[in-house]
Amino acid sequence: MNVDQGKALTERKKHMTRIILGGCNGKMGHTVRSIIDENNDIEVAAGIDISEGDAKFPVFTDAADCNIEADAIIDFSSPAALDGILALALGKGIPAVLCATGYTAEQLAKIEESSKKVAILRSANMSLGINILAKLVTEAAQILADRGYDIEIVERHHNQKVDAPSGTALLLADAANEALNGEYDYVYDRSGRREKRPKKEIGISAVRGGSIVGDHEVIFAGLDEVIELKHSAYSKAVFAKGAVNAAVYLAGKAPGMYSMKDVIG
Repeated sequence: MNVDQGKALTERKKHMTRIILGGCNGKMGHTVRSIIDENNDIEVAAGIDISEGDAKFPVFTDAADCNIEADAIIDFSSPAALDGILALALGKGIPAVLCATGYTAEQLAKIEESSKKVAILRSANMSLGINILAKLVTEAAQILADRGYDIEIVERHHNQKVDAPSGTALLLADAANEALNGEYDYVYDRSGRREKRPKKEIGISAVRGGSIVGDHEVIFAGLDEVIELKHSAYSKAVFAKGAVNAAVYLAGKAPGMYSMKDVIG
């Protein structure tokens, strides 16, 4: 490498977004690493995982031991790791993108409290496509609900998914309901009910089968016409890409609670 090449590399590194990756050796961690490896402006500075693995960057089995400087944290581990991740973010003033699911009410309150001191982004689904869909659902609900359109959501996932409905289905229901002043009830099962469909409800149905990564369909059913808004994920890479975009966005941001709405603008 000559002098000019060395200067160019040094300059590029100055503008590079450095990431600490929680759950770096898990399935999603490896997916995030692959996406970052394809981007010249981002790098994994360090990882946190229960095992050190074979990463080319330093990996810490305890977040408290991480002494690496970075611009943002991406955590795809589990709710059990939250305390360590938040302590790292607060201790070093590093923004954090929290991608794990299944946080308790107490943990959500802790995340909210931490966001007063450091920038935090949390979303039920990191896919840019899903969050654009949620934005469209909000706009459609504002226009269609008062014109007699019923709202139904159908979500489909693989047969190994243990929760139903999906967090994303609820995210989409919330997107519609927020536009309707929160006046709609969510209904997951009509089998024990013998009555006409009330106007102010959102039906949410779950399908589990095969290896479906994730399909979400929002149906606006009116008189003599149906409008369907749908998103299909064909691999988990869409969630990793969204998380990386969120981390780049969050780097350098002031303390506060952010969402993917902020990322997509």
